[in-house]
Amino acid sequence: MDALRPLDVRLARLLPAGSLFAVGGRVRDELRSRFERVHLPNKDLDYVVTGLTIAQLMELLRPAGRIDVVGAAFAVIKLSAGGETADVTVPRRERSSGVGHRDFQIESGPGVSLEEDLGRRDFRMNMLARALPAGDVIDPYGGEADIRARRIDILTPRAFAEDPLRMLRAAQFAARFEYLPSEAVMAAMRDAARLVSSVSSERVQEEFAKLFERAGRPSIGLEILRAGGVLEHLWPELLEGVGVEQNEWHAYDVWGHSLATVDACPLGDLSVRLSALLHDVGKPQTKSGPHFYRHEIVGAEMSAAMLARFRFPRTVVETTAHLVRNHMYSADPGLSDAAIRRFIRRVGPSNIERMFALRHADIAGSGLPKRGRANEAFEARVRAELERTPAFSVRDLAIRGDDVIATMIARRVVPASYRGDARVGEALQWLFEQVTDKPERNERSLLLQMLEQYCDRMAAAQDGGA
Repeated sequence: MDALRPLDVRLARLLPAGSLFAVGGRVRDELRSRFERVHLPNKDLDYVVTGLTIAQLMELLRPAGRIDVVGAAFAVIKLSAGGETADVTVPRRERSSGVGHRDFQIESGPGVSLEEDLGRRDFRMNMLARALPAGDVIDPYGGEADIRARRIDILTPRAFAEDPLRMLRAAQFAARFEYLPSEAVMAAMRDAARLVSSVSSERVQEEFAKLFERAGRPSIGLEILRAGGVLEHLWPELLEGVGVEQNEWHAYDVWGHSLATVDACPLGDLSVRLSALLHDVGKPQTKSGPHFYRHEIVGAEMSAAMLARFRFPRTVVETTAHLVRNHMYSADPGLSDAAIRRFIRRVGPSNIERMFALRHADIAGSGLPKRGRANEAFEARVRAELERTPAFSVRDLAIRGDDVIATMIARRVVPASYRGDARVGEALQWLFEQVTDKPERNERSLLLQMLEQYCDRMAAAQDGGA
C-alpha cells in the first residue's frame, strides 16, 4: 500500500468510516510509480467523500483547517491544513448538454455512487480511486490494466465530443508518460477534431504549456494531434512545414526538423521549447529553391501572433519571438571582441544561454552528424566576455541622462531651460557605441570628456547650419 499523507490520516479521523477516497492523478501516478519503477512525486490532493451532502461535508471538515467553497455548478471545498491544500467534494454525475467542457448537467450528493463519479473522468487510467486509510484501489473501468500496458483509452466514443479539451489532454498525457493512445481514442479524435475550436484559448494554452514544459518528447503529442486531425483546426501554421524539403544540411522536412529540434531541447524553459518548435515556422512562406531568405524575420512575426492567439504570457511570447528572430547568428569564434559584445547586446545577456540551447537543439534536430566545434568555441568567447561584465546596454553606462542635459547646457548646445528630448538618447547611444568598441572607456570622467566633445560637435553643426 502507498504511504498515507498527513492529511489522509486527519480526514479519515473526521469523516465516517469507509467514506474517504483519494482520486485523480495522485492515484494514477502511485500506480505508475509502482509499475514503471520510477519516482513520481504526488503534488495533487483530491478527495471524494461518499454518503454525504456538500453541506454535511463542510460541517465535518471545519475542525480540519480553513475551508473555502468554489465552483458555481458544482461545489468543491478547498481545504488548507498543515501546509497542504486539497480539493474535497462529493460524488457527481454529468450529462452532456452541448459542446464544450462546461456544457453539462450535474447531479451530486449521496445518491451518486463513487463508480459513477469515476466514470465521468476523461480516460480509464484516471478512473481510479484509493480507499483511505485502508488503501484498496477501486478500479471499475480497467484503469490499472491501461497503466500496466502504457495505454490511453476512453470509456465511450462520445468522450471527446462531450469535452473537446480531452483531445489535448490525450496528446499531452501521451507525450509526458510516453503512452500509446488506443485505436478508440484516435477514431474518436478524428470524429470530434473540428470541435477543438470551441475550447477557450486559455485552456488550450494550459495544455500546450504542460506538453512543452513536462514532456521529454513533445513530438509524440504533436504527432497525435496531427494524426487525429486536431492540429489543422488549432495550429494550422505548423502543418505548412509538412513535406517542405530543406537543403543538404537537413535530413528532414521542416515539420520533421521542428519536431526533432523541440525534442532535443532540455526541459525547464518554456520559451526555449517553443522557439525550438517555431524557429523555422517562416520557412514555408519564404522558400525560394533551396533557400529560405529572411525566414527568421517572418517566423518571429508568426510566432508572436500564434502564441498571443493562445494567450501565452507576454514574457513568453516576446522571448520566444526574440529567439526565433535571432537564431540565425553566425557562431564565428574569430570575431573581434567588439563584435562579440554586439552579439551579446543584440541577444541580451539574459537570453544568451537560451540562444545557445536553441542552437544545440537545432543542430541535433538536423538529423545529421555534428560538424566541428565552432559553436562551442564561439560560446566560450561569449561567456568569457560576459564574465568581464562590460556595458551591454545604455543603462550600464557610468553616466545618466541628467549628466547629458547638464553638459549640453554647459556647452551652450541648448538653453538653460532645457529638460531633455530625443537628443539625450542619441548622445547616450553614441557613448554606448564608443564603450562597446572599448569597454575601458566606461569610466565617468572619460565619458564626460567624450560627451563634451560630442556636444561641441553639435554646437559647431548648429552654427554651420545657421
